[in-house]
Amino acid sequence: MSVNTSSAQELWQVAFPQIEAQLSKPGLEMFARSIRPVSLHGDTLTLAVPNRLAKEWAETRHFEVIRGAVRAVAGRDLTITFSVTDGGGSPAAAPALRSQAPARTIDGLTLSPKYSFDTFVVGAGNRFAHAAARAVAEAPARAYNPLFIYGGVGLGKTHLLHAIGHHVLLLESFYHVVYVSSEKFTNELINAIRDDKTVDFRNKYRTVDVLLIDDIQFLAGKERTQEEFFHTFNTLYESSRQIIITSDRPPKEIPTLEDRLRSRFEWGLIADIQPPDLETRIAILRKKAETDSIAVPDQVAEFIATR
Repeated sequence: MSVNTSSAQELWQVAFPQIEAQLSKPGLEMFARSIRPVSLHGDTLTLAVPNRLAKEWAETRHFEVIRGAVRAVAGRDLTITFSVTDGGGSPAAAPALRSQAPARTIDGLTLSPKYSFDTFVVGAGNRFAHAAARAVAEAPARAYNPLFIYGGVGLGKTHLLHAIGHHVLLLESFYHVVYVSSEKFTNELINAIRDDKTVDFRNKYRTVDVLLIDDIQFLAGKERTQEEFFHTFNTLYESSRQIIITSDRPPKEIPTLEDRLRSRFEWGLIADIQPPDLETRIAILRKKAETDSIAVPDQVAEFIATR
């Protein structure tokens, strides 16, 4: 028998306290509260979530908790489906395959759906940086601020930046998150000066909740850009907004970086990423193969990892 939407709301109102009680760890409360009842038709309950990462969590990590609470209230098993809202509260159809999910666009740049904490392989060389990134993503501006991550090319710095952005938006979907490379920051500043739009430029970067800036070492030698970023940093820091920075080297080794910026980069936590050992390289290869649905024999993985 079909039941109207209000019945879904009533069911969820009773089931939610049970779900919330089981998802009481820091950060998970916001995830639970982001779920909204949409409709109950026959034995199918439709729930709305704010984004695709929340949908993934609801369908995998926390599905049993949700299903158990709903079963306890309804007195029977229901088919539970999740729809992703379009940002205005109405459900939008979500793609059936995770591999087809588009990247999230934030202020012109994208957060890759492949770069999440779940797909990041933790090893001895990156364990500290990963833990620091998770702490910041769980509690922006309350853990380490700024967080400065450095390491060589291809070691996972950008992956962690994207993962932080995804996780923050999963837990706090209303947060204003900006991800930008230092090169793009510089180019936007140049264009703003040329077009007499520096006020717009400053409003864009000085009103964010979380600023993710990649490859900060490329600000070296750019005096006007460093001046602008110095004031942006101060504004965000003084208003308790989170700043995460990556570089290929620690602040003290970035040439022609102004001392006042260097000192601010060292105010928070500095975490390095070292090259992975053989076991971690093999694990990374297996994770990549699993993500791409490719079967890789152990001997092949070990051979590639030693190259």
